[in-house]
Amino acid sequence: MKPFSETSTAHTRSASPAGAPSLPFTLKWRYLIFLAAAVYIGYYFLFSKPIFAHPLPKHTGLYAVGAVDIEAPVELARTIDPARFKGCRNKAFELQTVLFTLYYPSAHGTGTGTGSSSAKRHPWIPKPLRLRAKGYAKAAHISNWLTDAVFAGAIRALVGSITIPAAVDAPLSDRADASGHPVIIFSHGTVSSRTDYSHYAGELAARGYVVVMLEHRDGSGPGSLVMSKGRPSQTRLIFDQSEVETVGGSDVTADDFHKAQLAFREAEIEEAVRVVTMINSGHGAAVFSQNPRGEGSGLADWAGRLNTDEMVMVGHSYGATGALQALRGGRHNKKRPFKGAIILDPGKQSGPLNRDIDVPVLVVHSNSWSSHSSLFYGGRAHFDTVKDIVEANNARGNPSWFMTSLGTSHPSVTDAPLLEPFLLSFTTGATIDVYQGLRQYVHVAEDFLAFLGDGKPRGLLAEKAEFPQYDPGTGLGLWKPGQGDDQKAWEEKGEWWDWRSYWQLHVSPVGSD
Repeated sequence: MKPFSETSTAHTRSASPAGAPSLPFTLKWRYLIFLAAAVYIGYYFLFSKPIFAHPLPKHTGLYAVGAVDIEAPVELARTIDPARFKGCRNKAFELQTVLFTLYYPSAHGTGTGTGSSSAKRHPWIPKPLRLRAKGYAKAAHISNWLTDAVFAGAIRALVGSITIPAAVDAPLSDRADASGHPVIIFSHGTVSSRTDYSHYAGELAARGYVVVMLEHRDGSGPGSLVMSKGRPSQTRLIFDQSEVETVGGSDVTADDFHKAQLAFREAEIEEAVRVVTMINSGHGAAVFSQNPRGEGSGLADWAGRLNTDEMVMVGHSYGATGALQALRGGRHNKKRPFKGAIILDPGKQSGPLNRDIDVPVLVVHSNSWSSHSSLFYGGRAHFDTVKDIVEANNARGNPSWFMTSLGTSHPSVTDAPLLEPFLLSFTTGATIDVYQGLRQYVHVAEDFLAFLGDGKPRGLLAEKAEFPQYDPGTGLGLWKPGQGDDQKAWEEKGEWWDWRSYWQLHVSPVGSD
């Protein structure tokens, strides 16, 4: 998700009606962003409440939800790519630690569940808030001491009091099958962080899954602290290719920059897999003792209670591009033991999409991702490229699906629409109710994850593909069953009876030769 649109560095001049030169277009937008933030802060301090922000809803499902922040030293500190920041010799892609939040199923009524008023909760914006603000301002290309302060005030006013409704360090639920709780590794998008998808992760945790929500330090996240016990913290801010150079002092190309970022993300994914495997192998106490975040006191009790042999990879936007890349080598890769993947809005400007896939995948496009046609690598439309990858994977005997979620926009799977439903609907064009939109994402993920367990397509996944291409004329809610007794059909066929109201299914293994 990109909270700020890309801004051009080109400065053009136009004439005002009076003939005086006006501000460059990019500077106008930067000024408007600055002005809006200042007005919002003024309103907040005058009336002591945000204009639009909603609290995050409680999770649904059989389980309460727990959360633990873990930062662990990597097995071998290393430089993933030799690129360095211009003007100094600091390495841009040096991997020292891996940071993630574990969202996991916990028992109701333990005194530390999500309904407990005394349960500690994570803030939605991790401290220090000013670091995130500086990263957002830097992403908008307007970072300086004044705009950074304005952004910090705006964020504090907008969502500073928001907490994630998951109990920190709650005990892991005992309810799991013999193989243990399934594990999901999640990779976030550009200008995003591990907290931006907390509700989606929490909803999966409430259904019995352990979700490892990564915080990437590859230059794509707004801001993060790298923490190690016994060493001072280091700041990692968002950066782009213009800020780095090769060892020889040459500029780094866009392709090489993306390759370095994706390689860094892959290393972080592998380290997260390693740490979770350590916890399941009985080394939870050691992980806790090395964690500078001070959480995870109960990890010693997690031994043997996770299914770490067959994990699931999930990613959104740039994270979806990275998730596809992490599937290379299939499920027999011990460092990346993924038996399937959920790919949400794979990146359009983050490099070629990996085709070396040998596991089932579910690819979900938001409505805006399918409806906005764009050329991709090789001059092909992005939609057609994605469809070809999924069809080819089906041809190799790996049941896979490709679909569009109607009425949604690129941020719909994130927490942003839940926090600011009016603002996000206005700026992104999403037409679906924000809660219904995220509910649809969770339901189809639940069906796919169940399929990975027993091989039985259900719900939407049991339907044939009726839309080979995206159809802009079949919008959200336009199709209704309308034939016979709808209530009876609902009772007999389940909630997916009216799936055409919310989805267009482009590729499905059902009914194909």
